[in-house]
Amino acid sequence: MSGTPVEVGQVVGIRTVEVSRADLVHYAGASGDRNPIHWNERLAREVGLPGVIAHGMLTMGVAINVVVDWLGDPGRVLEYGVRFTRPVEVPDPGAALVTITATVGAVDAGTARVDLVVEAAGVKVLAKAQALVSLPTP
Repeated sequence: MSGTPVEVGQVVGIRTVEVSRADLVHYAGASGDRNPIHWNERLAREVGLPGVIAHGMLTMGVAINVVVDWLGDPGRVLEYGVRFTRPVEVPDPGAALVTITATVGAVDAGTARVDLVVEAAGVKVLAKAQALVSLPTP
């Protein structure tokens, strides 16, 4: 992030991230969330899901990385919240594509609210995805 002024409506990042079944296994090991809906196709369908789905917190983490990369410092993220609206189905073989667009929604003295649009297969998977960040002093 440079010292240039931040303005409402400014797009600060756009990214498409691939999420594969291997990513789900790695995340399960790191997080301790080994729920079989994240790796067992049969069980996921038995409980009414379309198939194996990504961990919600993995999706949330992938999304905020766009903001962190823009800021250059994860310590500048003061608050972050989302509402999970739809699961990210992860095919086998292949990967789900998660697209994130981060836009400045508000600017206040020393802080900004960054609004995230997070989609997979053309559908929003996170709603009210917002981060409050501290801006560098000029």
